[in-house]
Amino acid sequence: MQKTNNTSVRQLSRISRSEQSMFGGKAASLGEMTSQLEQLDINVPTGFAVSVDGFDRFIDGAGLRDATAELVRADEQDMEDLLGKAADLRDRIVRAEMPDTLCQEIADGYARLARESGVDQPLVAVRSSATAEDQADASFAGQYDSYLFLRGIDEVLDAARRCYASLFNDRAVNYRVENGYQQDDVKLAIVVQRMVRSDIGSSGVAFSLDTESGYPDAVLITGAFGAGEAIVQGKVDPDEFLVHKAMLEDRRPIIRRDLGRKQIKAVFGTERNGEVDFVETDERERSSFCLDDDSVLELARWVSRIESHFGHPVDVEWAVDGETGVLSIVQARPETVQSRLTRSGCLRRYQMISHGREIVTGTAIGNGIAVGQARKLDGPGDADEFEDGDILIAEITDPDWLPVMRRAGGIVTNRGGRTSHAAIVSRELGISAVTGTANGTDLINDGDTVSVSCNNGNCGAVYEGTAEFHTEDIVLSSIPESTVKVMLNLANPDAALNWWSLPSDGIGLARMEFIVSNHIKVHPLALMYFDALADEDVKAEVAALTPGYEDKSAYFVDRLAEGLGAIAAAVWPKPVTARTSDFKTNEYALLLGGGQFEPEEENPMIGWRGASRYIDDRYRDGFRLECDALRKARDELGFTNIKAMIPFCRTLNEAEAVLEIMAEQGLKQGVDGFEVLMMCEVPSNVILIDEFARLFDGFSIGSNDLTQLVLGIDRDNERLQGTFDEMDPAVQWAVRHVIERAHRAGKAVGLCGEGAGDHPRFADFLVGEGIDSISVTPQAFPDTKRNVSDAENVTRFYPAARDAS
Repeated sequence: MQKTNNTSVRQLSRISRSEQSMFGGKAASLGEMTSQLEQLDINVPTGFAVSVDGFDRFIDGAGLRDATAELVRADEQDMEDLLGKAADLRDRIVRAEMPDTLCQEIADGYARLARESGVDQPLVAVRSSATAEDQADASFAGQYDSYLFLRGIDEVLDAARRCYASLFNDRAVNYRVENGYQQDDVKLAIVVQRMVRSDIGSSGVAFSLDTESGYPDAVLITGAFGAGEAIVQGKVDPDEFLVHKAMLEDRRPIIRRDLGRKQIKAVFGTERNGEVDFVETDERERSSFCLDDDSVLELARWVSRIESHFGHPVDVEWAVDGETGVLSIVQARPETVQSRLTRSGCLRRYQMISHGREIVTGTAIGNGIAVGQARKLDGPGDADEFEDGDILIAEITDPDWLPVMRRAGGIVTNRGGRTSHAAIVSRELGISAVTGTANGTDLINDGDTVSVSCNNGNCGAVYEGTAEFHTEDIVLSSIPESTVKVMLNLANPDAALNWWSLPSDGIGLARMEFIVSNHIKVHPLALMYFDALADEDVKAEVAALTPGYEDKSAYFVDRLAEGLGAIAAAVWPKPVTARTSDFKTNEYALLLGGGQFEPEEENPMIGWRGASRYIDDRYRDGFRLECDALRKARDELGFTNIKAMIPFCRTLNEAEAVLEIMAEQGLKQGVDGFEVLMMCEVPSNVILIDEFARLFDGFSIGSNDLTQLVLGIDRDNERLQGTFDEMDPAVQWAVRHVIERAHRAGKAVGLCGEGAGDHPRFADFLVGEGIDSISVTPQAFPDTKRNVSDAENVTRFYPAARDAS
C-alpha cells in the first residue's frame, strides 16, 4: 500500500478526497476542506489521520490476522455464530498492544498538534473513518465509534484501539450483511482532531438542502447547546434554521427559525474517558437560540461553498467554541437520501382525506403517511412481537435499533430532531417518522392502530385509527406546457417547499391569514398594545409565545416575513402574489387577544374586512405591521419576487387610501419592481374596472366571492349550493368584462379561486376569454395544467370555440 514518508500518519492538510480508500471518508473530506477551502475562510480544526495501513499494522502486530480472516469466512446466514466471532475479535483488539513504531508515529502527530496549539496536552477527538462510510448508497450512520475530550497520548492510543474494535460491533456487522457488503470490504482509519470546546458552546448539523422536500436552494441548520452527541443521538429537540441560498452574500435570508426545547446538553465527561455527560439545560438556554443570526448566515455561506467545492449536496457537523466564540466545521460528508430522490423526476403526492383524533405532534420526517399497529419498545431487544409494518414507538433510537427500524411501517420517538439517528435512518429507509413528540410513548397505546402523517410540512402528527388518504406519483416530464400561466395557491410556509419541483409559473395566491393564524397565533393589535391587554391569562400566553421580544410587534413582523420568505423561496425567482390578510371579524376574534379588538357582526362575510379595515383607525396599525413584514421579506430577506395584493377593496377611495399607507411604510409601487394588485371580487370592481386599473398593477379574480356577490348567494348556505355556479351567465359576463377592460388598460388578469381547478369547463372558458394566469392548489395543478393545455389547443385550431363559450 502507498505510504508517505514510510508512516501511516499524515496531517489532515496533506490529505485529499481522492484518498478515501487510504484514509476513509471522514478523513478524506476533512483533509480536502483543510487543504482546499482555507482561502474561503472556512475554519476546520487541525489534526492528523492514521491510514488503513495503520490498522493492518495493528492487526498483524497483535497477531489477529487469522481471527479477522475467520470472521470473513463465517457463514452470514448463521448470525449468532457471526456475531460471536465478532465479539471475540473486539475483545482481543481492545486488550492488544499497539506496535511500538505505530505508537511513536501517533505520538509524533499528537506532539505536533501540541506545538501548533501552544498547549502541552491539547484536548482532541478521536474518530473512526471508514472507507465505505458516507457513501451515496449507504450512509453507515453511527456505525463506528468516536471519542471526545481526550487529553494525552495514552488516552488517544486507548481510543484508537476502541475505534478499531468498533469496526466489528454488532450493529456494523449487521449493517454490512443487510447492505450486501463483505465483512472485509470496509477498512478503518482514524482521525485525531483538535477538540472544539462546544460543550461550553454549541454544535449541530447543517444540510445543503431541505432534508424533507429535497429543495436544493436552502441550507437547513439544526443545533443545540453543548457537544453534538446530544443531537446525533437524538436525545435533544434542537433549534432549526432554514436559509435561502440565492441571496446569502448580500441579504439576510433566514426564512425559518424554530426554537427547540433543548432539554439537555452534552458536556466534557468528568471521568475523561472519551465519553460525554448529559446534563439539563437551564431556563436561559431553553429559551434562547443556540446561534445568533450572524452565525447562522456565516454557517450557511460555508455550507454552500463546501457543496459547490465538492459538487454534490452535503451535510456537515459544526461547532462553536465556548472559550473563543469561533465557529468551525468539524466534519462533512455527502447527503445520501434526497440527492438521490430529486433525480428521479417523479413527485409522490399524498392527500389526506380523513383521520381520527390527533394524539401527538412532532417533527415530520419525510412527506408520507403510514398506518399500522403501534408497538412500544424500551429497547431493540424487546422486538419479539414486532411485526413487519408495525409503527415503532420509542423514546429514542440509536444504531442498535436498525434491524427493528427496517421492519417498521412508521416510527415515532419522544426525542430528537431532523438530524437525530431516527430521522437519518428513516429517510434512508423511506419510512415516515415523527420525532420529538415529547410524550408519544405515554399517549399512544401499545397495539392500537394509528396513522403517522408527515404530509403537512414540518409538523408531523399521529392520529387514532386508520386514516384515509390518496397517493399519486406525478411524472414531472408528463405535465404539458401552456401559454396561460398556471400558478399555485399556497398558504402554509412549512409545506411550501414540498412543491418546489412542480413546473408552476409562480404563486398566484399566498394567503397571509394562514401564516398569522398558524405561525403567529396572536392578534396583531394584541402584540402592539401588549401592556394594555385586559386578560392576564391572555397576556401570559402572548408572553410565552414571544420569548426574547421586548417589542412584541417585532415578533409579528419577523414571523410573517419569514413565512412569506419560505413561500417565495419555493418558486424563486418566479413571481409570488402575497394577499394581505383577509380575515373576517369573527376569524380575527379567534386569534389570541383578538376578542378585545374585534366587534361582533351580523354578517362578517360582507362586513369589516379587506381594504376598509386597513384604512380604519381601529386597525390601521395592524395593517402597518403587515406592510413592515412585506418590506422585510423583500428588502432584508431579498425576496423581490413578492408582490402585494389587496382583498375586498370596495371603493376607489379605499384603494387610494390603502396605496398611500403602503407608500408611507416603504412599499411604493414601481420602486425595485414592487407591484400592488387588487382582488377583483366585488361587483363594484367589475363596474369600475377602468378606474381601478389606473390605480393597481394587475388583478386577480376571486371567483368564490365574485360568484357569491353577483348572484346574491351565501356561499356557505347548504340549501343554495345547487345555484352557486361560476359558469352562470352573469358571472361569465363579469369575468369577460374584467379581462377585456383590464387588457385594454395593459393590465394582466389572473384567477385564484378554486373553480378553475375543480371544474374543467370553467378553465376552458377562462382560456377562451384570454385569462393571463390561473392559480390552483398544488394537488389540482397537474390536472389543471393539462386542462389548460388542451383548451389552448382547441382554441388555437378552432377559434370559433371562444365565441361558443
